[in-house]
Amino acid sequence: MVDYREIIRLKSQNFSNRSIASSLCCSRNTVSEVLSLAETHALEWPLPDTLTNKDIEHLFYPARGNNEGRKLPDFEYVYNELAKPGVTLSLLWAEYCAKCESEHTIPYQHTQFNEKYHAYAASKKATLRIKRKPGETMEVDWVGDTLHVHDIAAGCDIPAYVFVACLPCSLYSYAEAFPDMKSNHWIEAHVHAYSFFGGATRILVPDNLKTGVIKNTRTELILNRSYHEMAEHYGTAIIPARPVRPKDKPNAEGTVGVIETWILAALRNRKFFSFDELNKAIKEKLEEFNAKPFQKKKGSRLSAFLEEEKNFLMPLPASPYETAVWSTATIQPDYLITVGDCKYSVPYEFIGKKVDIRATEKSIEVFYHNNRIASHVRKSYAPDPIYIPEHMPEAHRKFLEYNTDSFLEWGKSVGCSTLIVVKHFLSMHKVEQQGYKSCASLMKLADRYSTERLENACAKALSYTPSPSLKNITTILKNGQDKVSVAPTKSNRESAQYGITRGASYFKGGDC
Repeated sequence: MVDYREIIRLKSQNFSNRSIASSLCCSRNTVSEVLSLAETHALEWPLPDTLTNKDIEHLFYPARGNNEGRKLPDFEYVYNELAKPGVTLSLLWAEYCAKCESEHTIPYQHTQFNEKYHAYAASKKATLRIKRKPGETMEVDWVGDTLHVHDIAAGCDIPAYVFVACLPCSLYSYAEAFPDMKSNHWIEAHVHAYSFFGGATRILVPDNLKTGVIKNTRTELILNRSYHEMAEHYGTAIIPARPVRPKDKPNAEGTVGVIETWILAALRNRKFFSFDELNKAIKEKLEEFNAKPFQKKKGSRLSAFLEEEKNFLMPLPASPYETAVWSTATIQPDYLITVGDCKYSVPYEFIGKKVDIRATEKSIEVFYHNNRIASHVRKSYAPDPIYIPEHMPEAHRKFLEYNTDSFLEWGKSVGCSTLIVVKHFLSMHKVEQQGYKSCASLMKLADRYSTERLENACAKALSYTPSPSLKNITTILKNGQDKVSVAPTKSNRESAQYGITRGASYFKGGDC
C-alpha cells in the first residue's frame, strides 16, 4: 500500500516529488496524484494519529473496492493439489473462482491469490511441492568416491564408479557400479534405473558431463546423440542442471552423500572379484537404504514410492533401449565402412559422401541426411567384407557371380553345343579360373546376338573342330554363318573310302 502519510509529511518539508518517489520506492506520478488529492481534501501535515493510510485511501478513492467479504482459499487443499501432475496455480485459481461464483462470494484476483499462497507456503517453511511432483523428475549423478574390483588375471584393482538415480518426490533411489563413466555405461545405467523403478519420468536432470551434454548455454542446448535418442525412446525430456549449479538437482546430490555412507563405506572392507558380485552387494545395501524409515516423517523411501509416486510414472516401452554408438565416415571407393573388426557395404552411389553410422550390439545402420541407406546384422568377426548384392554396381555383382557352377548352369540353359564349348573353355587351362574370361565373353555374345544364334554358332564351330576358340564363334556370328544349316556329315563307311576313319560325331564329343 502507498504510504500516504509519509508523502504528505515529506512534502511539508519541501522535498521534491522526485526525492519523495525515490525515498518511498514509488513513481513520481503516484506522488503527484496523492499531493493533488491531499490539496483537494485540505489535508496538511501534521495529520491526526488516528488517520491511517487505509483511511486516507478510502477518502481519496471511495470507489476502490476492498477485500472485505472475499472468500479465503483453502491453501492446504491448494498445497496438496499442486503435488499432482499437470496442476498449476493458474488452474487452481480458475477452479477457486468457479467455486466462488457458485457460492455467490467474491474471489481474490489472480495476483493476490498467488501472493497469499506463497505467504502460506513460506509460513510453513516448506519448499513448494510444485517442483516435486510424483513421477515427473529423475535426477542422476555419479558418486565421487569409488569402490574396487580385483582383477585376478591382471593382479590389480579396477576402480568401480557408482551411478545414482533419485526420484525427488519419494527420494526412492537406485545405484549400480560400472568399470568406467563412458557413454555406453552412462546410458546403460539409465536403462537399468528405469527398469528398477518400473516406469519412466517426464523429465531427466543430469549434470553437464560430456557423455550426456555437448553444450549447455543460456541460448543453446546440444545433447549427445545417443543420450537424446535414449530419452526419445522413453518419452522423457532432458533438462540438464545449470553449469556449476548443483542445487538444480539437490536430491541427487543429497542421495549421493547418503549412499557414500550407507553403501560405499559399508562395503569398504569387502573384496570383490567381479562387477556382478559387487552389484549384488550394492543391491542388498540399496534395499536396506530404501526401506530405512525417515527421521522426520512417517514411512520410508520405499513406502513413499509405492504409495505416492509409482502410479504416476510413465509406462516403459515394449522393449528396453539398446545402447547405440554414433560415428561418422566418408564412403571410400570400395563402398565399405568399418565397425569393430568387420567391414560392411553401403550402396555404391554414396561413394565420397559423409554418412552417420549407428552401431548397436545386434545391428549396424547407415544414415545419409537422416535417411537410412543400409543396415546389417552385426558380426563379432568376419575375415571378408560383408556385401549385399544390391549395394554393388552391376559389373561387380556379375564378377562375384563368376564361378564354374554358374557358367555350366548358364551353358546348359542355352543349349547342348554351348555347354560343350563352356566345358572346353574351363578345361583348356591349368586352372579353371583362367577360363572365366572366355566364358564371360561368351555370355556377352549371347546378350548381343541372342542365345539361339549363339547355340547355332557353337554347333557350327564344333562341326569344324573339337576345340573351338572364342574368335571362331565370334567370326561365325559376325558373318552370319550360324544362319546356314550345318551340312549332314558322311557316314563312316563312305568316309573310309577316302581314308577317313573318324566322323564329325567323334569330334563333337558324342551325346551331351
